[in-house]
Amino acid sequence: MKFLVLIYGNPESRAVWDSLSDEQKKEGMAGYAGLHEALEARGELVASESLDDPGLTKQVLVRDGKPMTTDGPFAEVKEQLAGFYLLDCDSMDRAVEIVAQIPEAPFSVVEVRPVRDLGAFK
Repeated sequence: MKFLVLIYGNPESRAVWDSLSDEQKKEGMAGYAGLHEALEARGELVASESLDDPGLTKQVLVRDGKPMTTDGPFAEVKEQLAGFYLLDCDSMDRAVEIVAQIPEAPFSVVEVRPVRDLGAFK
């Protein structure tokens, strides 16, 4: 089963990150690299990315067949998507177990959502 793990950042989590020393930030990033390698070795990692500043976002609306863009994230909210993992693992319990290993999980909001299998619609 596939699960999308969504990692959210908010002002509090950004403040925690900003308060870390360079060495602590380096350890945190090494934690991500280690998790990435472990998930890849077990065949549970489909994709993983860290997202850039939400202020660099473009909203795209297609009207009358033409794309129109505006600056900024989709919603003006405190929490913004900061990164994701797309996992292929046995169960929701396993996905939640993996989330607990994400270095940012102790001070961020992380959501796990099953991915629909659209194979039945072919």
